[in-house]
Amino acid sequence: MVALTKELKQQNSLLQRFSGGCVALVQKYLPDPFIFAALLTLFVFLMAMPMSSQGPMAMVNAWAGGFWGLLEFAMQMALVVVTGHAMASAPVFKRGLSHIAGMAKTPTQAIYLVSFISALACLINWGFGLVIGALFARELAARVKNVDYRLLIASAYSGFLFWHGGLSGSVPLSIATDGNLAKVTHGAINGIIPTSQTMFSFFNLAIIALLLLVIPLLNRAMHPSADQVFVIDPELLKEDSALELRYYGRLRSLFLKLIKHFQCNF
Repeated sequence: MVALTKELKQQNSLLQRFSGGCVALVQKYLPDPFIFAALLTLFVFLMAMPMSSQGPMAMVNAWAGGFWGLLEFAMQMALVVVTGHAMASAPVFKRGLSHIAGMAKTPTQAIYLVSFISALACLINWGFGLVIGALFARELAARVKNVDYRLLIASAYSGFLFWHGGLSGSVPLSIATDGNLAKVTHGAINGIIPTSQTMFSFFNLAIIALLLLVIPLLNRAMHPSADQVFVIDPELLKEDSALELRYYGRLRSLFLKLIKHFQCNF
């Protein structure tokens, strides 16, 4: 552990320069994600016509029909994120995150903590980890001075490296429950494969343990020097309780009006 930390410290300058160059490149040239979606759609549209011997209108109809076929999957993903947010925003978790954030006194401790907490949360559920990491990073940014806000957020999302090896991994769960795998995999998999051979196998647990050790150290090694740290104003991170009360009050009023409407009509 000490040797690994010493080696990372010796490489800090190189890693900081590399990560700083990546940040500058992304901030200057990375387009909006929607542009990627539009370009990929156009690319598939142009490539599919000669490969499938279909005309433009047939491609448009196929795209329109296939798009609505994704609603079931999209709803599942939306529910995972919404329920994860509801769970992570519960008062008990907020108090817990606030208590843990109080342990961090330096930027190094903040990066270590957010990396570790995000990883643990993503091992439980990827939607839960997605929200917990962001909320915890915001809490740390408001408490710890001179911590780079950009790296703090990136460290919060580094937990996604763990999620598929955890309890919400889609492939391990699918092959442990789906009885129709032989047909789906064209005979490559016959019968179910228990989680004891996938997410709870020694190989998977060893990888998770190694990542839990290395990822926080790697994130800390990317922290920029003091003159290049990007610090956010803590006042911007404070929650407006009065605004939240007004917002939820309006939602409650609208909900009650809808109930009365349906009672009167039915």
